[in-house]
Amino acid sequence: MTKRNFGPYTVETSHEEKVFFPEGITKGDLIEYYVQIGGVILPHLEGRPISMQRFPDGIRREGFYQKEVPDYFPDWIGRVTVGLKDGSTQPQVVVENIATLAFLADQGCITPHTWLSRADRITRPDKMVFDLDPPGTDFEPVRTSAFDLKEVLDELGIPSFAMTTGSRGLHVVIPLDRSLEFDTVRDIAKEIAAVAVLRHPDRLTMEIRKEKRKERMFLDTLRNAYAQTSVPPYAVRPRPGAPVATPLHWDELKNPDLTSAAYTIRNIFARLSRKEDPMKDMFRQAISLEHYRKDIRELTGQTTLS
Repeated sequence: MTKRNFGPYTVETSHEEKVFFPEGITKGDLIEYYVQIGGVILPHLEGRPISMQRFPDGIRREGFYQKEVPDYFPDWIGRVTVGLKDGSTQPQVVVENIATLAFLADQGCITPHTWLSRADRITRPDKMVFDLDPPGTDFEPVRTSAFDLKEVLDELGIPSFAMTTGSRGLHVVIPLDRSLEFDTVRDIAKEIAAVAVLRHPDRLTMEIRKEKRKERMFLDTLRNAYAQTSVPPYAVRPRPGAPVATPLHWDELKNPDLTSAAYTIRNIFARLSRKEDPMKDMFRQAISLEHYRKDIRELTGQTTLS
């Protein structure tokens, strides 16, 4: 056991030598990463219920998702009780400090997936997420599709931010002012995605069934719903090399050598020493989507007619 002190909180970690990733990256490396990245990642986690993606024996063994807070978690771990669709309630972790990040990593939580809303206004998301899910491993179609979507958003005057997921795809994120409920936000996301698909039907699709996508990029808007989650910036993914979800400046997406797993726990700090977090002040540009609905529908009509 190793004791790590974080102000008033003490976290006892164990088996830090256990290899979590094939490249020899250990549980201790994961804990140290989350401790060091804490000041950068915490603003992206603040107030958000999380779903813990846990791999107690590393990614070579089967992992699992855990939403409810286990009884043995210490009392100082932040919690929020959320309502579920069946009318029941459930306590979920809210990450409030670096000590919590260290504790979760010690529990084998590699990725803390976050809600798109915060606990104080749980039914009103503060971001919209488009998940670009490619049909294969080539990242080039992801880059192209991201700019297809950005073109639509730019025409509407909607601010957007890009982030590699650390897996295969990319998230395009829009900051919201929390004036609308999830159902409305999801409907608007579908309308925006539909414009991009109508313009580029040969390479984009909103088809849920994989067999009907025909090697096209899936513009996934399904995360924009109550209790759904997405990977937050700077979270580690349970994949070889320990890749990290990384916000990018749009110009960086023009780099043909870029991949979704380009940044890892081994090189992300070198990036952050040169470039500030592109999403650091994202919510200063938060918008009310209601103001754009008429323009979106007009754009849909124009695209249909063209």
